Amino acid sequence: MSKQEVMVNKLTRREVREAMEAGQFQAAIVPTGAIEQHLEHLAMEHDIRTATWIAREVALRMFPQVIVGVPMNVGISEHHMIHKGSMTAKPGSWMAVLFDAVESFVRHGCRNVLILNGHGGNEAPMYGIIRQWQIYFRSTHLDANVQFQSYWNLSRREAEAVCSTGVPGHANEYETSMALALFPESVRVDAMEDEQAQLGTAEKGRQFAEFAVERTKDYLEGMMSGRFRGMFPPKLSVEMDPKVWD
Repeated sequence: MSKQEVMVNKLTRREVREAMEAGQFQAAIVPTGAIEQHLEHLAMEHDIRTATWIAREVALRMFPQVIVGVPMNVGISEHHMIHKGSMTAKPGSWMAVLFDAVESFVRHGCRNVLILNGHGGNEAPMYGIIRQWQIYFRSTHLDANVQFQSYWNLSRREAEAVCSTGVPGHANEYETSMALALFPESVRVDAMEDEQAQLGTAEKGRQFAEFAVERTKDYLEGMMSGRFRGMFPPKLSVEMDPKVWD
């Protein structure tokens, strides 16, 4: 297997097979996001690019325990379709494809699958269905543990101590900072007219990114150890007693 390659689409079938036979890739992360407007200064790929970056960084830090699935680029963004270039999927079709992607990993032996979300519009549909998915996977796939989390919720407490305008916002201080730190070429600084976005800095973005990676890593380790198995409420710390939400 290629040294420390964690993206499933970059691996051959032999590399994945041999890794799993050796007890590697015990968990998978499926990034979800959106292709939609992010004001005048951020590229439309921001949500999915950020979620994918975090997923890959977590997998690298946990190598060889974690594999990353193909990102679900288009999200549920009907509320942004007034802005040309935005793309959207219907909730039913979007969740059907996502379910099949998750089940593919489970059927191949990944008993822990974290759907790592980067777009707020995907949250409500998933919060409405994830419990049913968990029951299904537990009953039909040897007690598989499937969960959904937005990366900013896992690190909200730390991020809000640094971000003065709220987390995550939409192309404001938090997201603009993340973009400046992770992919500055996607930021059109000359078009940054939003006052909250102007508060964004690369230094803040590096802090936000580190918070997100470490808390996502902690959460995935909790899933793999059996500590996190139920539906974890949004906007709460992973330090919460799991009995509160299981």
